[in-house]
Amino acid sequence: MADKSAIEWTDATWNPVVGCSIVSPGCTNCYAMKMAGRIEAMGGAKHYAGTTKKVNGNTIWTGKLALAPEKTLLQPLTWRAPRRIFVNSMGDLFHEDVPDEWIDRVFAIMALAPQHTFQVLTKRATRMREYLTEGIGRIRAWTPSDAQFRAWCLMPSLAEEAAGCPAPAWPLPNVWLGVSAERQQEADERVSSLLFTPAAIRFVSAEPLLSEINFRRISLGTSAGTFIDHPEVREAEFTIDALGGAPRSSIPGLDMIIAGGESGPKARPMHPNAPRRIRDDCTATGKAFFFKQWGEYLPVGQNLPGHGKVHGATAVKPGRMKLHYGGTPQQAPRHAFADGGVEFASTSDGHLTFRVGKKAAGRLLDGIEHKAFPNLQPVE
Repeated sequence: MADKSAIEWTDATWNPVVGCSIVSPGCTNCYAMKMAGRIEAMGGAKHYAGTTKKVNGNTIWTGKLALAPEKTLLQPLTWRAPRRIFVNSMGDLFHEDVPDEWIDRVFAIMALAPQHTFQVLTKRATRMREYLTEGIGRIRAWTPSDAQFRAWCLMPSLAEEAAGCPAPAWPLPNVWLGVSAERQQEADERVSSLLFTPAAIRFVSAEPLLSEINFRRISLGTSAGTFIDHPEVREAEFTIDALGGAPRSSIPGLDMIIAGGESGPKARPMHPNAPRRIRDDCTATGKAFFFKQWGEYLPVGQNLPGHGKVHGATAVKPGRMKLHYGGTPQQAPRHAFADGGVEFASTSDGHLTFRVGKKAAGRLLDGIEHKAFPNLQPVE
């Protein structure tokens, strides 16, 4: 929990539930897993106990989940200034082992803090869709110790039957719902569920972006169930344009995509064309595109902050290269990391990427910083 965050697309983090388990390749180098291990080792936040373990020297999730103490649950209510709040950066709110009652408490707090924008991100898109849709028509009430929050009913349809129970708008207008997707496979599985989930804003975090994703052609597959009955789904192919394509579409489409490469000691490089494709598709459909970072690796052709565009490299020792930037026909290029060089990796189609570190790689995509947010509209 922090009322300030270094994550570029949010202002603060709030962790009402902690703990998780690995579900797909994007989880392999999860920063939260390692951070939870450090918090657990320090012993200050007792509810983290048992959420991680060491295997071959690496910190991994155990699968144990814990609900945060009431002080943490109520924290957003004490923040008076409006801010964007990333919900559950240290776990997954819709993990299969999180009881509905815990999720109820989180949504109750979000409903009680309309001055904030809450950004909920999950890898369990089906669970989120089921909760947001099947929950309508049931009253879910939570009674914190503070009397002013008693009998807060989240679902509106039966509110009249509960004395003194306010009925907030549904879906909550201050809550964004998002899914993580690192490859086309995860995008197909999760984005299709997200599109049919009641939400004020729908977004995707394509980070770490491990391969190209075509958001304009999301495959629903045979497991999509009732989704394929929608008239705008191409029945012969069971695909859908997740960016909406046309404003007249009755399928709302995504409002924002965040893209970024991986950071950390075991980071995997991102292909330079992967964020470009998302940028171009968002531009073509008028949707917000946010480029978070290159991560550890910077490819040829991109800007090295403080130097300029990298246009080549030369080996200085086995496995390490110095980078070339600048230069003209009349002037030799200058060099970065010339003494010790940097590690490098090559994509399957021959693009060189250089391990310069997250800070040095920066967040300029083809020389431009992309940090768009959705153009917020009232929920109908």
